[in-house]
Amino acid sequence: MKRLMFTGCLMAVMATTAWLAGCASRNQEAAQSSGTTSTPAKPAPDPGVVTGTVKSGGRVVLPVPSKSRNWKEVRLQAARRLVAANPDITYMGKPPDLLRAIPVLTFELNADGTIRRVEVMRYPSQDRETVNIAIESMRRAAPFGNVSHLPKPWRFNETFLFNNQHKFKPMTLDQL
Repeated sequence: MKRLMFTGCLMAVMATTAWLAGCASRNQEAAQSSGTTSTPAKPAPDPGVVTGTVKSGGRVVLPVPSKSRNWKEVRLQAARRLVAANPDITYMGKPPDLLRAIPVLTFELNADGTIRRVEVMRYPSQDRETVNIAIESMRRAAPFGNVSHLPKPWRFNETFLFNNQHKFKPMTLDQL
């Protein structure tokens, strides 16, 4: 059963990576075929970006989470809080073609958005310590807002894309 879940998670990661690569190549082809050369526009600031305040001792304090209308918004807010709470060990650029480790975790929440339980869905074949880094990073980012109005079970998955510098990016942020 675990092997089947692992295979399913791995296939989902590979399919997402292939889809993202295809989108990038189609955009490049369209720009080349139009014959125009222009500088890329700067992206508008994302209104959903969460920023934390660094307190003495390097601890990051996050604002109170906003109320999410559905599970997609909970996952997105959690991913943004995850990056804000862990600025020294996250990256926001395009994930490298070859990732160091890809742990997949399931987070079960309490009604108030605090973490109730963590389950490892996929251990990476190398750098197993990345699982602990991911778990501790999510604990620093919690709570994720009141979820009592959402349907049960109150849980979601997150995939952590670790690069060679042991920094990670939540895969949710690549699925926008």
